[in-house]
Amino acid sequence: MARAVPAVERAFDVLELFLDEHELSAPEITAKLGLPRTTVHELVGTLAERGYLTPAGAGSNRFRLGVRGFQLGSAYAERLDLAREGRVVAETVAERCSETVHIGVLDGTDVFYVAKVDSSHPVRMVSAVGKRLPAHCTAVGKVLLAALPRPRLDELYANVRLAAMTANSISNRRALRRELDAIAADGGVAREYCESNDAVACVAAPVRDQSGEVVAALSISAPILRWNDETEPGLRELACEGARLLSERLGHRPAG
Repeated sequence: MARAVPAVERAFDVLELFLDEHELSAPEITAKLGLPRTTVHELVGTLAERGYLTPAGAGSNRFRLGVRGFQLGSAYAERLDLAREGRVVAETVAERCSETVHIGVLDGTDVFYVAKVDSSHPVRMVSAVGKRLPAHCTAVGKVLLAALPRPRLDELYANVRLAAMTANSISNRRALRRELDAIAADGGVAREYCESNDAVACVAAPVRDQSGEVVAALSISAPILRWNDETEPGLRELACEGARLLSERLGHRPAG
């Protein structure tokens, strides 16, 4: 690995302060980074000249992020591919748990799978990329529905009959609303037990983009013969970890 350039590192240190602060003055930057005052003035001046920082107002000695950073971020976001990034993360998660991993998005009242990695076990879930399932019957779908504003949720299901895929499927809107509220209160993590398939259980966690919006969900599915009170907590933790990793790859940065 090439040697890090101290001046470049300090410039990035200045810029990264603005991830948590809307505006900063040169003295505040100096205090936060512990750099010499003249160094900070040179760095701020250079970053402002290149469009990465801009004065907060006419005659102001405070600065905020400039348009150049937005242009770079937009270019990065345009090159992101959920299916590609999801496949990379799904492979990592599946390697750790040896179970089937899906990445799904919401399309109306259906969940649509954009990436999938199969379990390494001979007994495993049968599914495919591109497959659609009723969102209310899947852990992935329930994660995505729980993230919707409630007026949007009511609009989606205003004239929709909740078809049951198994005897365990949610089949009325009141029960669905209760479960989605519980999921939202639990950090957006959802589970299903034999709701879309009589022999499969699943846990899913929300995936967020750079704006913080839930845009997908990552799930781990396993046959019920390998699903019990001892295995479920570990799979839940791994699903959450995978969802966080995919969110980071999509540009999400948690508050704080």
